[in-house]
Amino acid sequence: MSYPWPPLLPGDPDEVARRVAAVLDDAWQRLADKQRTAIVALADTSRRVHVVATLEEFKAAIAVFRQRVDQEARAFVERQLPHVYEEGARAAAKAVDATATFTWTTFHRDALLALSADSYADFLRRSEEAERMATKFYRAARAAARREVPLLAAGHMTAKQAARNVADLLLSEHQLRYVVYRNGARVPVQVWAEAAVLTKSAVAYNAGTLNRTREAGVTVVEVFDGFGCGWTSHHDPDKAAKTLRSVEEAAEWPISHPRCRRAFGPRPDVQEVAPLGG
Repeated sequence: MSYPWPPLLPGDPDEVARRVAAVLDDAWQRLADKQRTAIVALADTSRRVHVVATLEEFKAAIAVFRQRVDQEARAFVERQLPHVYEEGARAAAKAVDATATFTWTTFHRDALLALSADSYADFLRRSEEAERMATKFYRAARAAARREVPLLAAGHMTAKQAARNVADLLLSEHQLRYVVYRNGARVPVQVWAEAAVLTKSAVAYNAGTLNRTREAGVTVVEVFDGFGCGWTSHHDPDKAAKTLRSVEEAAEWPISHPRCRRAFGPRPDVQEVAPLGG
């Protein structure tokens, strides 16, 4: 992925997160609306000719959702990530030396490119579960329209009853109120989109901080975090706030959980970190 230099104008991280989340939530709600239209058409035997058309509209809505995710992900990594990376780097430079500056050297550009590629890919992976759910409904509804309703109607119920039963079953098994991940977690699209943007912004800011700290020859940073937040996870008994960590250790754990507000400050006055319990 290439960048215009200097990077395009960014926005406030929280504001950007809310905007991205709103855009993707709107695209997802439109998809859910198309699903309801398709189910209504499937249940109404007098409108059977509309089933295929409504399902194709639903399929098109899946493509629109995918397109919006791609657009928002690209805009985010092209505009926001360079901004927050630079903010972190400038803060680190000032902490080391009030007269120090930040320059987009090849080192920092390469670091940003790697971070952006990873962020973009992760953003798309997060949307794949949403697309998988929607596509699963589309295929199930197509199969029902072609085979299941006629077969059920041949039994001991009317075509109208059969269609209603199939529609109810599809709705119960393919709800689009949440994105259900492979681990079973149910997350609204707006929530995961906002969390993804805030998480990647925090990682980029800290990457800028740590890379500029390393560039200045400083090897130790102080951790700024919530007092209850653990180092590797929120509930890790190794609490992060006000501790000193090596730059390498900090780079391994730039945050500990989604929406984490962790940040680092260079400590040029400290040469090495004392071992735990020392």
